[in-house]
Amino acid sequence: MMDLLVTGGAGFLGSSFVRHVIAHTDHRVTVLDKLTYAGNRASLAGLPENRVRLVVGDVIDPDVVDPLVEAADMVIHYAAESHNDRSLSAPRAFVDTNIVGTLTLLEAARRHGTRFHHISTDEVFGDLALDDPARFTEGSPYNPSSPYSSTKAGSDLLVRAWIRSFDLPATVSNCSNNYGPYQHVEKFIPRQITRILRGLRPQVYGSGENIRDWIHVDDHSAAVLAILERGSIGETYLIGAEDERSNLEVIELILSLMGLPSTAYDHVADRPGHDRRYALDPRKIRTEVGWSPQHEHFTSGLAQTIEWYRANPSWWAPTIAGDEA
Repeated sequence: MMDLLVTGGAGFLGSSFVRHVIAHTDHRVTVLDKLTYAGNRASLAGLPENRVRLVVGDVIDPDVVDPLVEAADMVIHYAAESHNDRSLSAPRAFVDTNIVGTLTLLEAARRHGTRFHHISTDEVFGDLALDDPARFTEGSPYNPSSPYSSTKAGSDLLVRAWIRSFDLPATVSNCSNNYGPYQHVEKFIPRQITRILRGLRPQVYGSGENIRDWIHVDDHSAAVLAILERGSIGETYLIGAEDERSNLEVIELILSLMGLPSTAYDHVADRPGHDRRYALDPRKIRTEVGWSPQHEHFTSGLAQTIEWYRANPSWWAPTIAGDEA
């Protein structure tokens, strides 16, 4: 039994990891979350109070962070500003949380010798051409294209520097696009699902040819736990399910699964700097850590996700007004 500190644990990825830990281990979890628009207490509802506690606070505040890190056996750092559109209109929050917050946590972990795992994104590598057969590896150079991805790249590099300069016992993982229950409606898949549930037409940026490598959030959580249990200190691991699909393919599949014509969507103006294609090579985590995704079929995982949003409007409906604004 260990005590884990999960930052951003009331968000989409973090709450999934907390639920996974509770279901598959006997560890205790302290969640540190600022409860911004992207954090939701309801995402932790029903978890045992003797194993999960929520501390509302900011990762940039050392007075909040230090005692929590001191009491933890491991820090799993999910907390981040993560929405590309918001990073284009308000980049300062991304610098504060993603860079200053990571620095604050790293310094606390260094003081107390606490094992640290940093959650990051494939977007730090930039993008690939649509017809390029290559995939990103752990050795690919960083080439971020948005305030979001550049601040995540900066936080990755801070972790790597603390590993080398201060022998911090840390690891890093970069994951492809996640989908599944409890994802905020600002993100691509839940946005389309909830628009349809409200009688609105889905929307796709630009031509919709942009390609993403999709992974179910439960598989991401399992991969992170596997890294904590079997990964090598100082290493970076790419987490991907090798399931590349264009935005058009995804939106047409959602429409089909929800009983609507596959053409019942609208094109809208493209996002500035919209990356073309992401694709990860996950051979390292598969061979060295022994992880592989359990949700092998995107269609069935997407169908389950649609049913979750259909059954849980009380979770997502209150977020709609802010998202539309």
